[in-house]
Amino acid sequence: MSYASSKPIKFTDTTFRDAHQSLLATRMRTEDMLPIAEKMDQVGFNSMEVWGGATFDAPLRFLKENPWERLRQLRAAIKKTKLQMLLRGQNIVGYRHYPDDTVRKFVELAATNGIDIFRVFDALNDPRNMQTALKAIHKAGAHAQLSFSYTISPVHNVETFVEQTRYLEEMGADSICIKDMAGLLSPFIARELVTRLKEEISVPIQLHSHYTSGMASMTYLEAIKAGVDIVDTAISSLAQSTSQPPLETMVAVLQGTPWDSKLNLDLLSEIATYIHDVREKYEAYECGMVGVDTNVLQFQVPGGMMSNLVNQLREQNALDRLQDVLDEVPIVRKEMGYPPLVTPSSQIVGTQATLNVLLGERYKTIPEEVKQYVRGYYGRPPAPIDPAIQKLVIGDEEPITCRPADLLEPAIPKARAELKGITSNIEDIIAYILFPQPALEFFEHRKDQESLSKLTPELQAAITAALLEMQPEPLKMPTIRRSNKNGSNPWVLTGRREAMGYD
Repeated sequence: MSYASSKPIKFTDTTFRDAHQSLLATRMRTEDMLPIAEKMDQVGFNSMEVWGGATFDAPLRFLKENPWERLRQLRAAIKKTKLQMLLRGQNIVGYRHYPDDTVRKFVELAATNGIDIFRVFDALNDPRNMQTALKAIHKAGAHAQLSFSYTISPVHNVETFVEQTRYLEEMGADSICIKDMAGLLSPFIARELVTRLKEEISVPIQLHSHYTSGMASMTYLEAIKAGVDIVDTAISSLAQSTSQPPLETMVAVLQGTPWDSKLNLDLLSEIATYIHDVREKYEAYECGMVGVDTNVLQFQVPGGMMSNLVNQLREQNALDRLQDVLDEVPIVRKEMGYPPLVTPSSQIVGTQATLNVLLGERYKTIPEEVKQYVRGYYGRPPAPIDPAIQKLVIGDEEPITCRPADLLEPAIPKARAELKGITSNIEDIIAYILFPQPALEFFEHRKDQESLSKLTPELQAAITAALLEMQPEPLKMPTIRRSNKNGSNPWVLTGRREAMGYD
């Protein structure tokens, strides 16, 4: 049998970003990455995804680490392999649109500190929200990989994705990523989609998927046969479930074929053993999904979004309404124009669906984010919003039709003024614009640590011991067993996970 491609497949490793964001609530610390970073640099990856997504927010908010410093340390340890990040277009690494000056400066700083490849996506697949980032990436001399978020709906099909990809290449994409954030892409559709793209697109095609539905490894294999150039995988000890397919399995499957990557399985085994031991340290933050969750095929709710819904319902003592919320999500999504369920649209749809169920009246309470979405401030939805819902949400107000960021004033001068006397460092200023309160708390923590470093070693040890005694045990989420309406296909959620977005 002849195939479209007969070249060795390339791999992007997600262990230091998406894998632990998906499985461990983005809690892996830099100190646990650095000891294995040099060995991973020897593997021969096309790139390593080490930054972006929630790995900017989580270090500031929970770990009290400087995300810029993490990038610098990883760049120093990983000398041969290209470093990659996930950029949410005009949302940068946050959950709303930021002004163009902030996007440009963020990209400049990220490139200066070591990012070679920027994977850019927009939650609504609105290319206008990628324009500023694209120009900034090229100005910095970096690689711009533009993405489309793969989803399933009456307005999404192979032809629409091919058309979107043509436009992304015309914009100036250096490569294209099929971003399957929920694991919805099936093997045979993947083969059809990649075949079409390779016929019409001249730049490399990369495939990113999650193992949530259990299809991703099969999907990768069919995409590879069809000619995809690069696939995203994670080291096996931090793979599967809501993470990516395991690297070692894909390497072994392709051995002796035209797509053989020639990667060293013995070296990968050493890395997997290390990551296995590290993962045990973060047991309290496990995503809790056991095996695969085929509910994602029915409701198109990614693993991270499922965690958000569970957390929201738990806070309201209403976990028994989870199935009702899952039934409501596709209805709200349809009314909102079928947005892909990825950060931040997944949170917008999920929150409104939850409120509709818990309050017993649809759209009785409408969050400001939903109003802004309907007004057009997140971009252009894939399909028109239901006119009745639009009127219910914003009345007779006319949605905007321009690029949303055109309405935003520059943020850096204002932030610089607000931080006068606190910090003048441009990295700090950008962090503050993105996450004001977590950044301020981090600055205070850093100041305290600097003061502590000036104390004698004996006093430092005494203070540290006292703080450790005060540290509470990690809160573990009780096991929750749920089943669908007819009582079949039970699934289990255990552990604990904060809502960190899903992309």
